[in-house]
Amino acid sequence: MEIWPGNPYPLGATWDGNGTNFAIFSQQGTGVELCLFDENDHQTSVPLTEVTTHVWHAYLPGIAPGQRYGYRVHGPYLPQEGQRFNPAKLLIDPYAKAIDGNINWGPEVFAYDVNSGREDLVPSHGDSSPHVPKSVVIDEAFDWVNDQAPRVPWHDTVIYETHVKGFTIVHPGVPEELRGTYAGLAHPAAIEHLLLLGVTAIELMPVHHFIHHSHLVAKGLRNYWGYDPIGYFAPHGEYSSAGTLGDQVPEFKAMVKTLHEAGLEVIIDVVYNHTGEGNHLGPTVGLRGADNAAYYRLDDRNPRLYKDFTGTGNSLNVRQPQVLKLIMDSLRYWATHMHVDGFRFDLASTLARELHDVDRLSAFFDIIHQDPVLSDMKLIAEPWDVGEGGYQVGNFPLLWSEWNGKFRDTMRDYWRGQEPGLSEFAFRFTGSSDLYQQDGRSPYASINFITAHDGFTLNDLVSYNEKHNEANGENGRDGESHNRSWNSGAEGETDDPSVRALRERRKRNFLVTLALSQGVPMFLGGDEMGRTQGGNNNVYSQDNETAWIDWSLRDRSLTLLGFTRRLMDFRKSHPVFRRRKWFLGRPIYDSHVSDIGWFTRKGEEMSEADWKEASARSIGIFLNGDGIPDPGPRGERITDDSFFLIFNAHHEAVEHALPPATWGAEWTPVIDTTEPLLVEGTIVHAACEHISVEGDSVLILRRV
Repeated sequence: MEIWPGNPYPLGATWDGNGTNFAIFSQQGTGVELCLFDENDHQTSVPLTEVTTHVWHAYLPGIAPGQRYGYRVHGPYLPQEGQRFNPAKLLIDPYAKAIDGNINWGPEVFAYDVNSGREDLVPSHGDSSPHVPKSVVIDEAFDWVNDQAPRVPWHDTVIYETHVKGFTIVHPGVPEELRGTYAGLAHPAAIEHLLLLGVTAIELMPVHHFIHHSHLVAKGLRNYWGYDPIGYFAPHGEYSSAGTLGDQVPEFKAMVKTLHEAGLEVIIDVVYNHTGEGNHLGPTVGLRGADNAAYYRLDDRNPRLYKDFTGTGNSLNVRQPQVLKLIMDSLRYWATHMHVDGFRFDLASTLARELHDVDRLSAFFDIIHQDPVLSDMKLIAEPWDVGEGGYQVGNFPLLWSEWNGKFRDTMRDYWRGQEPGLSEFAFRFTGSSDLYQQDGRSPYASINFITAHDGFTLNDLVSYNEKHNEANGENGRDGESHNRSWNSGAEGETDDPSVRALRERRKRNFLVTLALSQGVPMFLGGDEMGRTQGGNNNVYSQDNETAWIDWSLRDRSLTLLGFTRRLMDFRKSHPVFRRRKWFLGRPIYDSHVSDIGWFTRKGEEMSEADWKEASARSIGIFLNGDGIPDPGPRGERITDDSFFLIFNAHHEAVEHALPPATWGAEWTPVIDTTEPLLVEGTIVHAACEHISVEGDSVLILRRV
């Protein structure tokens, strides 16, 4: 075999049509072997003798796409000093573009002798190569001709969070051989559903190649969510419909291109805060064996242990330049080679920890803001981690939008009749100006959501007071215990017609609240059809019908789906619900009334005392369609209908007066959550008229 010196850049395996360049970073390693595997898993070892700025590299003529490979890195095994090199362990290339296989759990996958009785202090000499995934050389070529990113403006964006496999695995309209795959997600039946919902962006749960941990496998479970990555450049292989090595890459690209053709953006959930290697007792399959002290945050007082801001056992060392480079290279790769449109950063506060505290001016954010590619993409933070001071809702810098956990908590509490009061509701409904306005961000900095993958579905939010996670096998220790849910009068499934009717109404209340609040709405996949997880609020290990979207629509599901579609069409038709700028609370464009008004049940404008009334659970909101300050794409003035929205979270009906005639002489209902099939224009109400609003409901009227 010919071995040429090759180049230290780019990192990873790069095929040029004649051969492949291999390059891997290891600052403290003393030697690196490149291991090539044939179809029978026979290994050929190639020592890398060229080292440039801690990058070990070589070029091998004739090595082509489809070649499986891995690395063995030599160096000291001194856990007490943070060194965990062990050449008996085959390592995934940190820059691998495709990965083949899963971990076959056994003592060989650990760098330490599991039978020594000394935890991780004694090295293991068992060869891990038959038991661990292999990296794969790929051909980057793909026909991107005519691919055009939709570039949907933030204020028009509607996000649908879902799972690649769970979305189509039992979809009857998707061919069986494509279900649960990238190709299945791009099938016309899947796309049609998204378009009818008014979705503009699909947010995919992790698609970086991940592992299934031993404790799950031992219980017959799997890592369904995928929050244990081991390859930041490789699309997860199990979501591919093809059986050829590396074909998950062109299949993912084809999915993106097809979704773009339909006008849909693709946002991927990225997990750069930790890897699947876990704590000091976890397996050695990648970064740990390549250079543990460089890639991970170690305990300053005991480098044998890891700093864990994530609750998963480790945290990436974002202070290290090579780790920052790994993250940035990965982001740029998914942006430029895979054509995704944005990123949702899992536990993003971890990435902002320069020393211990979260620092909004950390190097990570500085680099993102200066990057000509990434700074122009949709960037969404999950603004918390599990470390001290990790809850950072509202504290991320310009260019970033955030999962607004305060919106979720406030709206859940409001609709179950709990604190906080109307003032908190008002802040959340109008885009959370208290969180995002002061630093120059816009209402679309708030990603509004009621439910997400982590927690109850919408159906379960109104059907359970307690989590029911027995299937996870953790004796109820997993999952959030404070869900801010209310079962509507009975725990779980019930035949009581009054409870079932209330639940359906409350689902519609949540959907209306989410869709018509200022900011960017994010829906959890399946909520539009009343998907249930049986009260399980942590289905991370449930790769089965518990977590998959059920497409066998029943009458209730069809009714809710129809309501959601009409609701989202209504939102799209009315720019007053999609403002780019904050409400001013005063007249503009020579209007006689404010751009927004707040009213008591008596039809009077809210006073300071009214805002402080703790028992008040109903409110009227006037939205002025003539008071929109945002110009259109050609600078034209935007006008809309004006609306009066009545939210009643009291469990009983209330009499609510409409505003005086200066705000509108006549009004007609357009949405009533007690009547999902309401037809507009059948009733007209006069100014100051008292109307009855059902308990636990929303009534929206349009000015005639």
